[in-house]
Amino acid sequence: MPEKSNYYFNNHPYKMNDNIKSNPFALTPLLVFLLVYLATSLIIGDFYKMPITVAFLVSSVVSLCFVKGSISERVEIFSKGAANHNILLMVWIFILAGAFATTAKATGAVDATVNLTLNLLPDKLLIAGIFAAACFISLSVGTSVGTIVALAPVAIGIAEKLGLEVPFMMAVVVGGAFFGDNLSFISDTTIAATRTQGCKMSDKFKVNSMIVVPVAVIVLIIYIVMGMNIDMQHETIPVEWIKVLPYLLVIITAISGMNVMIVLTLGIIASGIIGLFGTGFTFFDWMGAMGNGITGMGELIIITLLAGGMLEMIRIGGGIKFIIEKLTQHVNSSKGAEFTIAALVSFANLCTANNTIAVITVGSIAHQIADKFNVDPRKSASLLDTFSCFVQGIIPYGAQLLIAAGLASISPISIIRYLYYPFLMGLAALLAILFRYPRKYSN
Repeated sequence: MPEKSNYYFNNHPYKMNDNIKSNPFALTPLLVFLLVYLATSLIIGDFYKMPITVAFLVSSVVSLCFVKGSISERVEIFSKGAANHNILLMVWIFILAGAFATTAKATGAVDATVNLTLNLLPDKLLIAGIFAAACFISLSVGTSVGTIVALAPVAIGIAEKLGLEVPFMMAVVVGGAFFGDNLSFISDTTIAATRTQGCKMSDKFKVNSMIVVPVAVIVLIIYIVMGMNIDMQHETIPVEWIKVLPYLLVIITAISGMNVMIVLTLGIIASGIIGLFGTGFTFFDWMGAMGNGITGMGELIIITLLAGGMLEMIRIGGGIKFIIEKLTQHVNSSKGAEFTIAALVSFANLCTANNTIAVITVGSIAHQIADKFNVDPRKSASLLDTFSCFVQGIIPYGAQLLIAAGLASISPISIIRYLYYPFLMGLAALLAILFRYPRKYSN
C-alpha cells in the first residue's frame, strides 16, 4: 500500500503542472459531449437514438482543437491520455468482466445464484437485500467496480424473474457499491483524501460515517417499503450448489481483498471447469462464451479510451486549472472554504471521470484552503471523498455506470434516475456544510 500511495502522490500524471495555463475554452469538449448526447437525447426523448460512442467521437475531435502543436503532436497527447494506466486497468477489468459474466450465464451459474437468492430471501426483501449486500461487499473490498462486477449479473437475473426494471436494479447495486467506496479503509479515495489532508483514516471514517450512514439507512428503508409492493408468484427451483460455486468464489475472494482482475480470472476458470464437467459444456463452448463476452464489451472499451483521451486534452489545455483558479479566488470563510473544496473535487471528477484522480488533482489545493480557513482536516478529507464519489456515481461516462450498463446491455443514462443513494449522499454532504455538521468537526 505505501508504494502505491507514494506513486500516486509523488509521480501521478494528474498532479497540477504550473506550466499549464488556465484556459476556459479547454472545457468546450465536455460541453460538446453534453450537448451532443444528453441534450439531443432529452429533446427527442430517447437515449438510444444517439450512440454514446458517436458523442464521444465528436467531443474527442473537438478536444484536438484546444491544445497547441501539430496534429500528430495533439493525437499523441490524446493517445497518452487514452493509454493512462488507470484507463487501461479499466479496460482489462471490462474484458475480464465480460468474459466472466457470459461464461457464468452460459454454464448456468447466474441462474443458480439467482435461484439461491430467491430461496433465501422473501420477494419483499430482495431489493433491500441486494443493496445491503452491495454495501457490505464494497465496504469489505474498497472498490465499487469490483462490487458491481460481482453483483450485477445476479441483480439482472432477479429483475427478470420478478418483473422489475433492470436499470432500477443496476442502480440499487451501484448505490450500495459507492457506500463502501466512500467509507472503506482500503478504498483508493479514502487513502488519497486522508493523505492529502493529513489526517488518520479512522478519524475521517468517523466524520464520513456520521454523514452517509444515515443516508444508507434511509435508502434501505425506501427499498424495504418498495419491496412490499412485490407479490410475484414464482416457482421454487432446487438450488444447484455446484453451479453457485463460481459466484461464491468471486464474492469470497473479493471480500478477502484480492485484486479484482485475479478475482475475475478465478471466476472464469471456475465457471468453465464446472461447465465442462457438470453440464455437458464443451471446451469450445467455453471459448465461444468468453469471446462473446469480450466482444460485448467492445463499445464500453471504445467509450473508455475516447473519454480518457478527451479528458487528458482538457487537462493539458488548462480546463481543470481554470476551474481551480475561479473557485478559489473568492473564498473568505470556513463555510465558503468547505463549499469550495466540494466544488473543486466535483468539477475535477467531471473532467477526469475518476474519483481517486479527482481527489489527487485538487487534494493539495484543498489542504491549503482548509489550513487557511481553519477547516478541520477530517472534515475536508470527508468532503473530498464524499463529493468525488457522488459525482462519480452519477456521470454516465464513469467506469461504474458504464460497466453496470454494459453487463445489463442498457444505456448508462437509463440508470441515473434510480440512483437514490448517490444523490441523497450528495445532498447530505451539502447539508453538512450548510448546517455545520458534524458540529464537533466544523469550526
